[in-house]
Amino acid sequence: MSDKIAEFRALHVPGDPLILVNIWDAGSAKAVAAAGAKAIATGSFGVAGAQGRADGEDFPLADVFENLSRILAVTNLPVTIDMESGYGADPAAVGVSVARAKDAGAAGINMEDRLPGQTALLAIPDAVARYRAAADTGIFVNARCDTFRGANVAQDGDALIAATLERARAYADAGAGSLFVPFLLDPQCIAAICEASPLPVNILRGAGGPTHKELANLGVARISHGHQPWAAAMAWLTGQARQVLGGAEPDY
Repeated sequence: MSDKIAEFRALHVPGDPLILVNIWDAGSAKAVAAAGAKAIATGSFGVAGAQGRADGEDFPLADVFENLSRILAVTNLPVTIDMESGYGADPAAVGVSVARAKDAGAAGINMEDRLPGQTALLAIPDAVARYRAAADTGIFVNARCDTFRGANVAQDGDALIAATLERARAYADAGAGSLFVPFLLDPQCIAAICEASPLPVNILRGAGGPTHKELANLGVARISHGHQPWAAAMAWLTGQARQVLGGAEPDY
């Protein structure tokens, strides 16, 4: 298992980013692997949505691991799973949950710095304690930093960069392997964070934002697609069903 974790860690190269087309089950994992993926990553929104559940740890932890087991059974690629806020009320409980993911065969996890259903970020010492508990298991931790979520980049860009880098340093000291900064599409902010972050930076690809090549040139080490593949697949399915049920033929 340590080999898979090391393999996954080595894929995080600034300027030559690991591209993750996030999946939600074993079938979607096989499809993405067949396309030439270097690693497999779940997205919690799609995983929950595929079972008719809501994001925000509404998907039971036992089901998270059952889903992981099915994914691991169909691929030899490193697999990282989105564990939302760590599935634990306190750092000790987070450590137990994340250790289960590692023992099950996951090479990495995503983990947020706010609690389910909460808008406010955890205080840095509280977030650090939870990230340290996760990282101490030996798994690769992608530390999500939600400083840009709902923020006004044009107005507060410099302050947001500073706040992000403060957390990046703290999360690195806690043992995180990479820094995930979602909801950020501004090239200047991305470049500044990549240049100064002690951790390789993960950016969520977004429509209208920098392309994969542009993100690579900005120094990004990992590009995620988040819930977008699942949402696009469901939109396509709804559209095709509407055609058929309306009396037309499908595109397939």
